[in-house]
Amino acid sequence: MRAMMTKSEQVRFRMAAPADLGAIVALLRDDEFGQMRNPAFETERVHYETAFGEMSADPHNGILVMTRDGQLIGIAQLTYIRGLSYTGGLRAQVESVRVAKQLRGFGLGGQLMSEAIRRAREKGCVLVQLTTDIRRAQTRTFYEKLGFAPSHHGMKLWL
Repeated sequence: MRAMMTKSEQVRFRMAAPADLGAIVALLRDDEFGQMRNPAFETERVHYETAFGEMSADPHNGILVMTRDGQLIGIAQLTYIRGLSYTGGLRAQVESVRVAKQLRGFGLGGQLMSEAIRRAREKGCVLVQLTTDIRRAQTRTFYEKLGFAPSHHGMKLWL
């Protein structure tokens, strides 16, 4: 049964702290694709802590967390990339967007993305870009409803 949300329950946003790592990894693992990509926090703790330390030291990279009643319920990785394209414009890359499974369908993903976009504007970004797994049709529809348009064909080379 899905947990219900009331209007009085406000969400808050902040950048992730080291104490959030276990909850972040749990959200990343919360579906079949995530389980394939992300080992359990307990078994790979040192790798997650190392990565988080590097990200935290970089002012252009971090994990935005969404909380409700002190509980972490959503995440999005934000990376700011400076390039020569767009006259040296800054772009925001959004990755690893997740909302707790039991809270999906209440508009929280839209709130999380709105906050990510607000932060990108505040930084002076010229655009926000993201990728989504082609097997996630509902996710593509979600981003398109937020105004994102497919513009490129993404490619990867696994090393």
